[in-house]
Amino acid sequence: MAGWFKKEIKTVDDLKGLKFRTGGMAGQVLTKLGVVTQQLPAGEIYSALEKGTIDAAEFTVPYDDEKLGLNKIAKYYYYPGWNEGGAGLAFQVNIKAFEALPEAYKMAIQAATAEANTWMQAKYDALNPNALKRLVQGGAILRAFPQSVMDACFKANQELLEEISAKSPTFKRMLAQMRGFQRDQQAWFRVAEASYDNFMSRQKL
Repeated sequence: MAGWFKKEIKTVDDLKGLKFRTGGMAGQVLTKLGVVTQQLPAGEIYSALEKGTIDAAEFTVPYDDEKLGLNKIAKYYYYPGWNEGGAGLAFQVNIKAFEALPEAYKMAIQAATAEANTWMQAKYDALNPNALKRLVQGGAILRAFPQSVMDACFKANQELLEEISAKSPTFKRMLAQMRGFQRDQQAWFRVAEASYDNFMSRQKL
């Protein structure tokens, strides 16, 4: 999800001066659009919204957001969460230490990390629907970002990627490889997953 907002976001201008709890590259993108980004730990988000220190906040997904009770203060719950388009876990290990392990240990680590990543996604896919229902029943108002806002965020994101690429040859090379992969995936998903999902979302089960 994109986050909790005290007011509706109808145009790009509504983002200007907005004090928003978010971080990472998404925060840098939103800064380009006039958002005043702030990074706060989870335990401080509720009080910051309540006191007016921030106007909006993003955390993660309905199941986790529900625990923070943000719907009691900021009723507009926006989507899609373009700022965090997909879930993925990371496991970091010293490469020399990893290579020194027996082969069976390496395989155990690879199997465990793959299982954890798959389990995490499956867990949230199972828990988020009911959490979202409860949030809406509790007063949350679902809103989709207007197309103009999504387009502005996308444009600002592309600008940021180009700026980073100009400073880092490694990033530039990785971005070029990623974009090639993305184009192929988008073409495939338009044929397969997206068309099926769109069809099923229109059905009454």
